[in-house]
Amino acid sequence: MAANKDTNINLHILEPRATEKTYLEQTKRTYVFEVKRDTSKQEVAKLVEKEFNVTVTDVRTLIRNGKKTKYSKGKHAYPGITYRKDRKFAYVTLKDGDSIRVFEEPAKEETKTSAKEAKAEKKPAKADKNAGKENK
Repeated sequence: MAANKDTNINLHILEPRATEKTYLEQTKRTYVFEVKRDTSKQEVAKLVEKEFNVTVTDVRTLIRNGKKTKYSKGKHAYPGITYRKDRKFAYVTLKDGDSIRVFEEPAKEETKTSAKEAKAEKKPAKADKNAGKENK
C-alpha cells in the first residue's frame, strides 16, 4: 500500500513557480511550488525530498482564490459572472547548503560585438553609398 501512496504523491505537485517574488524568496532558501488543492504539507515535503535530494525544514501552504471574470452568451443574452479555479502554493524551506537546480539559469556566453564596433562596421557602408553618388 505504501507504493500506491508514493505514486499518488507524484501526481500532486504541478510545477515550480518562476516569478520575481519566488526569486527573492530563494535568497531565504525558500522555493515555491504550485500543487493540487488536496495535497498536504507532509506529502509536499516527501515529494521535494525524494525528487531533488534535499532536506526540507519547513512547508507553508496557501490557497489563492480564483479571480472573478465576466462573460456573455451573445448580443442580447444577460452577461454572467464566473470564477477562475483556485490555486494552491507550497513554500518549501530547505536546510542550509541545499538548493534546487530547477531554478538556476545556465550561464550565457556573450558573443555580441560591442556597440562601438557595430557602429564602426556600419559607417563605411554609408560612406561607400555617398561616394558612389558623387562619382555619377
